[in-house]
Amino acid sequence: MFWNKDLLFCDISPTTYAISEQKEIIKRHISNFLSKDKIAETHFSRKLDNLISSQSSHLIKRGKGIDERLQINKAVNIRLACKKLNGLVIRPGETFSFWLTVGKTTKRRGYKDGRVIVGDRLTPGIGGGLCNLSNTIHRLVLHSPLKVTEFHSHSDALAPDEGKRVPFSSGTSVSYNYIDYRFINNTDQNIQLCLWCDKDNLYGELRSEKEFPYTFDISEEDHHFSKEGDKYYRISKIYKNTYDRETGKLLKKELVLDNHSEVMFDYDLIPKDQIRV
Repeated sequence: MFWNKDLLFCDISPTTYAISEQKEIIKRHISNFLSKDKIAETHFSRKLDNLISSQSSHLIKRGKGIDERLQINKAVNIRLACKKLNGLVIRPGETFSFWLTVGKTTKRRGYKDGRVIVGDRLTPGIGGGLCNLSNTIHRLVLHSPLKVTEFHSHSDALAPDEGKRVPFSSGTSVSYNYIDYRFINNTDQNIQLCLWCDKDNLYGELRSEKEFPYTFDISEEDHHFSKEGDKYYRISKIYKNTYDRETGKLLKKELVLDNHSEVMFDYDLIPKDQIRV
C-alpha cells in the first residue's frame, strides 16, 4: 500500500474525517470557554420599531439533479433553527453566534438529513441546509451597519439561479460548531433578528429601535461562468455599498466577496450566454 504524503489526515477516510471534525469541535468549545466576547442571549417577543433590512427565499428548490427529499428535510431543519433565533436581541457590544444560539443539530432534537458539503461533494448530513439560513442572516447584516467578525464561504453555485441573479444568493458556510457565523453590534442601540417560515418561504428581518442615517445595498460586477480544466466556476466581485440616507450619496464601496465558486449543479443548466471563454 502506497501512502500519499500530500493527502491530509481528514481526507484519508470517513473515519479520519470524523476524528478531525471532533478535534475542531473540541477546540471551538475551549475557545468559547476562554473567550471574553459577550454573546447575545436575550429574546424579545415584540418586534423593535424600525426595520433595517429584510430578506426572503424559497425553502425548497426543485429541478433537475436536486434531491427533493433532502430539500424537504432542509426545510424542517431551518424551521427548527428559526425557533431558536427568532426575536434574538443583540445589545450594543454583544456578539451574535449562530451555533451558540442554535445549538447542536441532532436527530434527538428533530433534525434530519439535509444537503451538506464535504470537501467538494454534496452529501446528506444531519442538520444539512442550515447554510441557507446563515446566508439569509449574512445578507441581512450586509444591509446594515453591523460588523461581521466570523465568516466562512462555500460555493455560491450550489443550484441554478431561480429567475434573476441575486448576488450572494448562497455561499455562507456553517458547520457545528467550529465553522460559525458571527457579527458584533457595533452601534449604540439594540438590534433584533427576526426569522420565520411559512409553507414555502423563509423570511428574515433585522430591526432596531430607531432609524440609522445610512442605507445599504450589495452589488455584483463582472459576473460570469468560466471553465477551468474539467470544472466550471462562477466568478464575480460582490460589494457592499453605503449611502447617506438624506442625500443618497454613495459614501463607501467595500469588496465583501471575490467570488470564485465551483459549480455544484449540472453544467448543462449553466446559461450559455453567461459562459466566458
